[in-house]
Amino acid sequence: MAQVLATIRANIDAFGTRYPDDTTRDNRYALRPAVAGFAEGANRGWTTSFWPGMQWIAYELTGDDVYRDAALAHAADFGRRVREGEDLDTHDLGFLYTLSCVAPARLLGDEDARASALAAADHLMTRYLPSAGIIQAWGDLADPAQRGRTIIDSLMNMPLLTWTAEQTGDERYSDVVARHTAELRRQILRPDGSTFHTFYWDAETGEPVRGATEQGAFDDSCWARGQAWGIYGFAMNHRATGNPDLLEASRICAEYFLAHLPADDVPYWDLVYNDGADAPRDSSAGAIAVCGLYELAEVDTENAERWRSAADRILASLIAHYTPATAADADTVLLHSVYDLPKNVGVDEGTLWGDYFYFEALARAARPDWRPAW
Repeated sequence: MAQVLATIRANIDAFGTRYPDDTTRDNRYALRPAVAGFAEGANRGWTTSFWPGMQWIAYELTGDDVYRDAALAHAADFGRRVREGEDLDTHDLGFLYTLSCVAPARLLGDEDARASALAAADHLMTRYLPSAGIIQAWGDLADPAQRGRTIIDSLMNMPLLTWTAEQTGDERYSDVVARHTAELRRQILRPDGSTFHTFYWDAETGEPVRGATEQGAFDDSCWARGQAWGIYGFAMNHRATGNPDLLEASRICAEYFLAHLPADDVPYWDLVYNDGADAPRDSSAGAIAVCGLYELAEVDTENAERWRSAADRILASLIAHYTPATAADADTVLLHSVYDLPKNVGVDEGTLWGDYFYFEALARAARPDWRPAW
């Protein structure tokens, strides 16, 4: 944890109020590239909140105002992003605003951050498709090609709506969470315990159409990060909804994930691969799974020892084999992640989410009474 904190301090100095890219290049983060309408280092895309998310954990663990002040500057920028309507056509508003704005609202009672998170939740609700009972994933929903699709990552975006329901007392938000997560349980979890990355519904009738992948090896393989989202997301949404089917789904995802790990307990990027395969690992999937297994242990008390033991094993391997030797050796705290292998993006690099979930995993292991912003 001391090494992670040192890296965060160094990156605060390096990036200031700007944002690093999704992944490293040779284990060093560059500023997020400029694109049309956005300057270099601007707040765009789905991963920017993992950076202030790490700062909020650092502040909770240390009480050091350096982390708080850096994270508050980002919270203000996320407020601007939602007010000005910049790059909001995504279900990942849950990732973005839970870690950047719900965190300071919860920790500090920050009213500006609370208002920003509530506004983001209302944007997220516009992606709800009543005919299918799902929050749709990405893109301009005026385009028919973007409609009727969700991905397993969406489970991690639901806590923004759960928090909003708690804050406002408006059951519309919690009703959408309940329906969306139940629908994913029915369609995205396969009978053998593996998961689809993405699933399509007929936008007009709401009928399920087919499962597929965007980032896995094959449509019928099991993308490791997606399976890890399933462990964590189903357990967390069981906590929120009380739906026992979601608890069972998390258990099933966990059993499949653990049964398909190689000898060192850190997954290949797709679970179709195992020991001896000429394929890269995805340490970020391992870190997410650790957090998910700790979460599952909290809600599945009957099997808690099994889930915690598995989480401890994976985390120990990450610490021993997937981290820089010192904070000076890299800008990332977790090596050997994969963003999108089919598109050759961020392969065998550090990733913002890998860094965040590794730090969350360490915090959960060190402080079992600690709760993340989700």
